[in-house]
Amino acid sequence: MSPKSRRVAGAILILLPTVMIGGVSILTLLIGTPEYMRNQLRQDLWRAGHAHAGVLLLLTLISLRYVDEANLSESSKGFVRLAIPSAAILLPVAFFFSVLMPDATEPNALIYLAYVGALILAAGVVTLGIGLIKRPVS
Repeated sequence: MSPKSRRVAGAILILLPTVMIGGVSILTLLIGTPEYMRNQLRQDLWRAGHAHAGVLLLLTLISLRYVDEANLSESSKGFVRLAIPSAAILLPVAFFFSVLMPDATEPNALIYLAYVGALILAAGVVTLGIGLIKRPVS
């Protein structure tokens, strides 16, 4: 693994406990906050935000094992190293902050960050996939 990929992986591993804290926070809301239980939209989006954060951080760690093997320019490798973890931030932010108010009945405009995150994620994984396919067989 290159030093650049190792640094990103290290940062992701340091940030991963924030997802665990988020899970405990949601559990606390489920157990002790009746207002949270009355808002199904908020429950669904917060659950989605938490799940996307964890899954995308794990996808980041997996992709970092492959990025250095891909037949990509250094700038493309740098893009892949940042695109997937960026999506792991943008998607949960969209889900959490679009229904931040306990009485929200629909998401606010921040939900559109989910589309931005999804596009960045797709660009990152497709770029990595193309780079891996283009790699000559050794």
